Formats: sequence, C-alpha cells, structure tokens
Amino acid sequence: MDYAGTGLIIFFRGFLLTLRMVKKAFYDLIGVRAGYPSYDGNGRTDRILNVLYLVKEGLLDFPIVYLSRFINVNKGRYYALLQAVRDENSWEEWVLFILEGVARTSLTSCKMVSEIRDAMQSYKHEIRSKYPKFYSQDLINNLFYYPYTKIIHVSKELDTSYQTARKYLELLTDDGLLEKRTIWRTSYYINKALMTILYNAERDVLRL
Repeated sequence: MDYAGTGLIIFFRGFLLTLRMVKKAFYDLIGVRAGYPSYDGNGRTDRILNVLYLVKEGLLDFPIVYLSRFINVNKGRYYALLQAVRDENSWEEWVLFILEGVARTSLTSCKMVSEIRDAMQSYKHEIRSKYPKFYSQDLINNLFYYPYTKIIHVSKELDTSYQTARKYLELLTDDGLLEKRTIWRTSYYINKALMTILYNAERDVLRL
C-alpha cells in the first residue's frame, strides 16, 4: 500500500475515534440537560460545565468556546428541540443543533480572540510610544482583563500610588484609548477597543 493510502486510513481512524469521543461527550451532557431542564436557572451553569467537560475529555484545549450567545440568539429553537428530546426521544436534531452551535461559536470565538490580540498590540505600541515612563506589560494586561478598570485596580497592579494611577488613566482617556464613566463617586475607565469588539460580536453568524 502506498503512503497516500496509509495516510488516508490513519486519517479516517483518527476521525472515527474523535467522532466517538464527541458523540459520547454530547450524549453525557445532553442527558444531564434534558433530565434537569430550567428556563433560566441552571442553564448558564450547565453551559459552563459543558465547556469544562469538553476540556476534560480532550476535545478542547482551552475553555474559550461558550454556547450561551448562540443559544440566546436561537432560544426558541433551543427549547423546542429540548422539549422534543424529552417528549419524543428526538436526539438527532438536538445533537445537530448543538454541533452547529459549536462550529459557529468556534469561528466567532477565533475571530474575537484575534481581534482582541490585535487591539492589545495596538494599545501596547501606542502607549509605549507616547508614555514610555509608565508603560508596562502589567498595565496592558490590566486594561484587557475586563472591558473596564478602576484606579484602585491599576494602583495595585502597578504597585503605585492612587494619585499616580489616576494620572495614568486620565492621560489614556484624553488620548481616546479609554472612556471615563463616573457612577456615584466611583470612576470607571472603559477600554473602548475591547468594548467595541465584545459589543459587535457577530450575531448574524450565530443566527440559524
């Protein structure tokens, strides 16, 4: 047998093994979800556990594929198919629906991660160029931990005074990298680029 034929056999064996693993994982997860349904109670928890389970089974390297957005966009179909599993033991359409969600969510997640990485690089270059005296990777990380940060967080992260941290954030706000919002007496500094990426996650790609 030539190398091409051998490679094809190895590929299909690997594909079938992966398919069996995916099937086992989804049937385990779906069994729990169908047995303990909840409209808005344990649903979010289940989705997190689903992702962690797939990581445990070696089907995901990192827990970055969350189906909640896909399910929320297609909520009517989600609950209709779940009800059909309970009432009619109709598993095939449910499994295909979830697999479609995994595929579409994976694409949007990869795109989002890439955009966040590019935004981090852009902020890094701009801050390092304009403010070399207080630029640090710790500052960049802090700005991208969450869509917003606060003076106290930057002060602790950079091990600097409250007044100095406030000065840094005000300079970045003046430059348009951050947007300041004050609620009661607390100031929040919103990462504009990160917020835009998260806000503009592609709903149309996820909608069936």
